[in-house]
Amino acid sequence: MQNVLDLLRQGRNSAVDTLLELLSIPSVSTDPDATDDVRRCAQWVADRLTSIGMPQVRIIDTAGHPIVYAEDLSAGPDRPTVLFYGHYDVQPVDPLNLWTTPPFSPEIRNNKVYARGATDDKGQVFLHLVALDALRRANGSLPVNIKLLIEGEEEIGSPNLAPFVSKHADMLACDCVVVSDTSMFAPGQPSIVYGLRGLAYLQIDVTGPNRDLHSGSYGGAVQNPINALASIIASLKDEHGRIRIPGFYDDVLELTVEERDDLAALGHSDERLKSDVDVADLFGEAGYTSIERLGARPTLDCNGILGGFTGEGAKTVLPSKAMAKVSMRLVPHQRTADISAKFIDYVKSVAPPGVTVTVTDLHGADPVLVPRDTPAIHAAVKALGETYNAACRFTREGGSIPVVLLFDTVLNAPTVLMGFGLNNENAHSPDEHFDLDNFHLGAEAAVRFYTYLAAPTA
Repeated sequence: MQNVLDLLRQGRNSAVDTLLELLSIPSVSTDPDATDDVRRCAQWVADRLTSIGMPQVRIIDTAGHPIVYAEDLSAGPDRPTVLFYGHYDVQPVDPLNLWTTPPFSPEIRNNKVYARGATDDKGQVFLHLVALDALRRANGSLPVNIKLLIEGEEEIGSPNLAPFVSKHADMLACDCVVVSDTSMFAPGQPSIVYGLRGLAYLQIDVTGPNRDLHSGSYGGAVQNPINALASIIASLKDEHGRIRIPGFYDDVLELTVEERDDLAALGHSDERLKSDVDVADLFGEAGYTSIERLGARPTLDCNGILGGFTGEGAKTVLPSKAMAKVSMRLVPHQRTADISAKFIDYVKSVAPPGVTVTVTDLHGADPVLVPRDTPAIHAAVKALGETYNAACRFTREGGSIPVVLLFDTVLNAPTVLMGFGLNNENAHSPDEHFDLDNFHLGAEAAVRFYTYLAAPTA
């Protein structure tokens, strides 16, 4: 394997230069005006896969943005087959004025590459291509059979991926799936995410009088939709952070002692968290540590409120309508449909008189728990530990990656969530960046992973 690692290290500058090319393509999947650029990015990925020797490369059209698919099955039936999943689309760049440099003019500062998509997910996708290229050039072939599925709609919820995977389940059949779209726990601390929270996202609309009213003329006699909405929101949780919705916790899979010990071993610091987000105190569900609340406990948060007069100065208005958006992060074995239904029933039950309350289920995803005792996980733990010269830890992540559940249910394949980004690298925010040390070490870890998976005793 040393010859592969030497080849990687010799080609670091070239790899970075090529990464900058990829990052310069504005593949914003949410922007209708960027459709041509999204396709151009798909073509770039396909061309790169061809250039590193993948014998079969296809751009597959969907009802939306295209999927790039490639495979090399020359390792043979006695070797494992790995499906690598990633995405080449990126988030919008707004607010543009908060970027230090233009989001699609990649710039390296302090050994970090700044650009939209640097860490989510172009940088993490590309390091696997760098690893596969080095393996082939050094050894003449790959140690495992590889399939690559790189989509262009992840940032808009992958609307066309589920039907594609279901239709092409035979083509995508594999022994395991590898995803690098998560974060390491901390710099120098390799980690594998084995649990992802799900999501239930709903909107509450409160309607009162048929028009905005003068608060002096009508206040005290007509229910104020903002006051009613505030009452509803306040009733969702108690003073200890416990969610009051009946049956909300019925299906929660509690953490085992081993899991709590594993999370504690990560060395999470409440003081560091407070400093990072600039708050004086933390708050969350009583009886659990912050690291447990961040990824292994369900949550409920109001994400936005709209209603009434919010301009400069004063306007004594009693508004006709008010609205709030609420998200709930779910843990195994909760289900988004069940929680959404319970939320709707509860909100309607606590709605004050004098207003009409409508609750709309916007979207959601079920949580995922990945098995930790699989050959792929063992290979990843070994690869990450050797690469970073530190014990690889297991952690859970607060966000959701719906595609992981899709692969589990349709392909019946376990997923390895092997991320190399960091939580403070501004994914989805201005000045997104990716540490180049983790880019290079990620490629080395990928080389080791594919090698160890092919020969577990190596």
